[in-house]
Amino acid sequence: MSFNHNNKGKFAALLAALIVAVSVTGCVNTDNNTSSGSTATADNVSQTSTVSDDSTDSEMFTDRDKEVGYDESSAVTVAFSSSGATASSDSVTVSGSKVTLKDEGTYIITGTTADGQIIVDSDSKTKIQIVLKNASITCKSSAALYVKQADKVFVTTTEDSENTLASTGEYVQTDDNNVDAAVFSKDDITLNGEGKLTVSSEKGHGIVSKDDLKLTSGEYTVTAASHALSGKDSIRIASGTYNLTSGKDGLHAENTDDTSKGFVYIADGNFTVNCKGDGIDAGTTAQIENGTFNITSSSGSSSSSATDSASVKGIKAAGDLTISGGTFNLNCGDDALHSNTNVTVTNGTFTISSGDDGIHADSKISISGGTVNITESYEGIEGTEVEISGGTIILKASDDGINAAGGKDESGFGGGFDRDNFNSSNASITISGGKITIEADGDGVDSNGSLTVTGGETYVSGPTSGADGALDYYDGEATITGGIFVAAGSTQMAQNFGENSTQGSMFVNTNSSGRITLKNSSGEVLVSFTPTKTYACVVISCPQITTGQTYTVTAGEYSTEVEMTSLIYGSGGMGGKNGMGGPNGMGGRDMNGMERPNDSDMPDPPQMR
Repeated sequence: MSFNHNNKGKFAALLAALIVAVSVTGCVNTDNNTSSGSTATADNVSQTSTVSDDSTDSEMFTDRDKEVGYDESSAVTVAFSSSGATASSDSVTVSGSKVTLKDEGTYIITGTTADGQIIVDSDSKTKIQIVLKNASITCKSSAALYVKQADKVFVTTTEDSENTLASTGEYVQTDDNNVDAAVFSKDDITLNGEGKLTVSSEKGHGIVSKDDLKLTSGEYTVTAASHALSGKDSIRIASGTYNLTSGKDGLHAENTDDTSKGFVYIADGNFTVNCKGDGIDAGTTAQIENGTFNITSSSGSSSSSATDSASVKGIKAAGDLTISGGTFNLNCGDDALHSNTNVTVTNGTFTISSGDDGIHADSKISISGGTVNITESYEGIEGTEVEISGGTIILKASDDGINAAGGKDESGFGGGFDRDNFNSSNASITISGGKITIEADGDGVDSNGSLTVTGGETYVSGPTSGADGALDYYDGEATITGGIFVAAGSTQMAQNFGENSTQGSMFVNTNSSGRITLKNSSGEVLVSFTPTKTYACVVISCPQITTGQTYTVTAGEYSTEVEMTSLIYGSGGMGGKNGMGGPNGMGGRDMNGMERPNDSDMPDPPQMR
């Protein structure tokens, strides 16, 4: 394919890149489709870089999907006007302002019509390129662009052009297809280019493909009563700018006939989504490698869907949700990140405000990198299993900060949404790395099964109410073998780590506010953390705590000495499955040097939640 004269500079750059690609890979894909022990502080925030997987990108897109050039000398020109349409070739059938493209080739569309239509009706082996060059097509009661049959259609916007494809009024069916979008394709369709395309649909969707929908470049503004972008088999986006306003989902992929299809893949792009449904909704998996995402679902986190059956999540997948990079600003009525199976985050920067969970998975959540800032949520991070091995996490929750919930758990129900579903009762939280700062009105770190800490830094400003604890494990045990863990909160349900831990941990009554510091006998500061609320007790664990040593705990204006006669000092109050704790009871001395009461001196515990 040759290029028009406006693309000489770009052609030279592309040719140079192509030479490099050939030298590296040895071949260039054609148009064929392929499937082809120091002081710790809670005041530092790390930043991570993003990565992408080029091999995955090459499997999702062909070279022609990204090609924006065309041969103007051999192209057919179709011009719309108020009096109808004209074409420079007999290969185009013209009936008033309705044109039908049948033959393979490139068609340049120009001009404006208030009630016209472009129809592609070819055979199943034909590839057609439609070039929009300052074209404005509005169709009453149907799609402005209707791909009835083809192998594949490419829609390209020319450089600096502004184009419009719009449908108005209720859709009236003219054949066996249920046309319900301004751009409607029965087969594969790819949109790309160097110009702008505005798509609007008063009564239906914006852009629909009943096969694969690909967008690889260009700038798009889509306003639709239903979904803005919809692909039955998949939505695949390589790059581009997208401003989407929708009465339902921003991006929606779903195939009810083949549940192995209906995925979303995004390599890059700039997205602004304002929707009354989900921002991104994948019927199977969703994979995001990079990009900038500003998503507002419903009216944001301040909205409530208690009386509304619509799903108003940020990014949702029925299968695995995988994110390896990008910048995300998510303000969502329901969960910001949600999967019916697993959520995996390896990188990215997230600012999340959610009316329910910040991050939710019915099965497993794995976070190994990135920066996650959850400014508002009912529960910050919730899954059957939660594994954190890296990254920086700062979260605020009106209930639990991190929650590993069993099969009968009702967390999330209090946020005004349907009860969350979980795959099993084998709940667990594992923290092996990263830096986590939690402010929770409910439990700070809550596992309905086991809690294992082997590394990282975890700081909890826990509850002030007696019904919750900064550290809570119900149907298992909590062990710590490494890392730093500081949890401050109320005493009634408080717990310490269990006796199978290999790293020292102390539970100290405080009734204080302000900075918490732990010093060794030489006066060296081992841990420093400032909770955001008052607290009645604190659990402190770090690698330097060993038996036989004496430490000084300072909390606000008060301080006390703690002699570690055993590896676990104090067991807290009445939290957990086993009632009032382990062998250490609530022993030890408070900050005034007075003996704390043992478990036998405490009142009967309230009925467990």
